[in-house]
Amino acid sequence: MPEPIFDPQDEDAVDDITLPLMMALERLSPLERAAFLLHDVFGMDFEDVALTIDREAAACRKLASRARSHLVDARPRFSVGRQEGLKLADAFYTASRTGDMAGLRALLSENVVAYADGGGKVAATRQPLIGLDAVMLRHEQMARLFSLQPSRLIRYAVIDGLPGFITMEGGDVVQTTALSIEQGRVVAIYCTRNPDKLRHIASH
Repeated sequence: MPEPIFDPQDEDAVDDITLPLMMALERLSPLERAAFLLHDVFGMDFEDVALTIDREAAACRKLASRARSHLVDARPRFSVGRQEGLKLADAFYTASRTGDMAGLRALLSENVVAYADGGGKVAATRQPLIGLDAVMLRHEQMARLFSLQPSRLIRYAVIDGLPGFITMEGGDVVQTTALSIEQGRVVAIYCTRNPDKLRHIASH
């Protein structure tokens, strides 16, 4: 996952440039990404894009169109206000760290997906957890760990455009947790534990 970026404290709402959108951009093919960025972001016409990436202009139009479609699909369908998002992040943190599995389940969508990035440096679930049952099972396992080594909250924050929180886990592992929310339910959980991507947290 991308390195976490923290929004200014005075933002009124969650940003449109969210973590799912950044991940979708990274999943584009190199040619799709190049055509999209050169035309849509930097304003080059397709004839110049064609010269740059050594493709026909018509092909560049199709590449940019496909990229645009993927990115539109990744955009949040429902905007979430900053305060509403951080209130849900607070409820998620409290339920998951106190072992309130009923409360946690009530916050999650049936189709929730959880991602974790340990970068091979710290423990993290390697494959995404897909669906409510899989995500709940993992949190039930973690609840037992939290009872032995409590999670320490550093602060709530807007992370890569999503509401979430920064914690210290297992005594010395810094983690960011960002939540994608639709219609009042968490549809995706993004946990970054890779220390190489979290060195800048001390400055926040």
